[in-house]
Amino acid sequence: MIDARRLRPAVYAAAVWMGFAGAAVAHDFDIDVPGLDPVIAPVTEGATLFQNVRVFDGRSPDLSPPSNVLVRGNIIERISTGEIEAGGDVSVVAGDGRVLMPGLIDAHWHAFMAATPQPVLMAAEPSYLHHRAAHEAEAILMRGFTTIRDLGGPVFGLKQAIDEGLVPGPRIYPSGAMISQTSGHGDFRFLFELPRQPGGPLSYSEREGIAAIADSPDEVRLRAREQLRNGASQIKLMAGGGVSSPHNPIESVQFTEAELRAAVEAAADWGTYVTVHAYTPTAVRRAIDAGVKVIDHAQLIDEATVQLMAEKGIWWSLQPLTYDAEVFARMSPVSQQKALQVFAGTENAYKLAAKHNVKTVFGADILFDPGAASRQGSYLAMLTKWMTPAQALKSATGDTGEMLALSGFINPYPGKLGVVEEGALADLLLVDGNPLEDLNLVSDPDKNFLIIMKDGKIFKNSVSR
Repeated sequence: MIDARRLRPAVYAAAVWMGFAGAAVAHDFDIDVPGLDPVIAPVTEGATLFQNVRVFDGRSPDLSPPSNVLVRGNIIERISTGEIEAGGDVSVVAGDGRVLMPGLIDAHWHAFMAATPQPVLMAAEPSYLHHRAAHEAEAILMRGFTTIRDLGGPVFGLKQAIDEGLVPGPRIYPSGAMISQTSGHGDFRFLFELPRQPGGPLSYSEREGIAAIADSPDEVRLRAREQLRNGASQIKLMAGGGVSSPHNPIESVQFTEAELRAAVEAAADWGTYVTVHAYTPTAVRRAIDAGVKVIDHAQLIDEATVQLMAEKGIWWSLQPLTYDAEVFARMSPVSQQKALQVFAGTENAYKLAAKHNVKTVFGADILFDPGAASRQGSYLAMLTKWMTPAQALKSATGDTGEMLALSGFINPYPGKLGVVEEGALADLLLVDGNPLEDLNLVSDPDKNFLIIMKDGKIFKNSVSR
């Protein structure tokens, strides 16, 4: 029995045309379309037993006593300090006292753009770009990031291919196109694509699903609903200037409160939330006043605004954006100037977040840079400049899993993520070493992540047998 929404798009379209889709949403049923079989990833049979492991559960600052962890299907079935009997269908992994922890979660990633240089992105054949994104998706998973929150780009097809088992990669919480005002941080149009005319052709970045331009509450509502229709789990808006966009200063405030609120209302109608790109206090406050639940970046924030975030329970997706000579050299001169402004505020942002106990999650936010993307784990390790290894790992596991649940009834992966506990989804890493003592272990996943499991399936196993 299958849900028609998980079929190939062509099959689902046929189901809609034949009047099946309404019933498919309400009930599971068999659809027999000759020559078109649904591509559904099978649930793994059997089980995996991790013996003699110390567990970092995604919440506690301490490791567990030596324990055994049983995974059956895609669920953590049992955790015990006592013996767990291994039946005939159970594969046994000898942990030998190593650390078992949740798969890492990156709360701010761009699967379509992180590892593709911007000139290539704007000039290459789209099918080539999607192949690059699929290749990078496997690399993300092999770095131990079993889930990403994708904050802009055409990844709906990539997500479907990963979920169906066609290509390896992380779970993806997609935003779809970044919604931007004209001249906003998501306005990557070529000069020859201006001026914009009502009813005129879409720009290249809009056609490819990278961005969506909107300049009124009604247009914002329309673009938000389009992303929800395509499968977005949350909506991303640009509320202020950015580093990588050439036509807006960091200090610029983007979208009116009414425009932001239109997106918030559209998302709330689907049980989910809006996250915004913003650096300055003015941009952050306007977003909060409009009902936004997650702020991304905010390196230039002031203490009064951080207090407001704490009082209202706003989530802060904060990135350790600091000067890196190699990455900096690959930026355009305009981006370099704006990046220095952001770098100058990073340390203060982390200190204010800790001082006021704002709910903070980790994100790397790499754009257009394959070299930086390959060091995704290194960005997480940088957090020890401002917090303990346990706090840093919690911000990339249990805390982020809690934030992802804000997507409500359209959550693409209902269940507990980012934790090692009974009943949680089985996304697990077996680490050679103790990351609560040395977080730099996550910077070298090839060496230190011996097992990478996502959804109960082992994608890497280098444990000696």
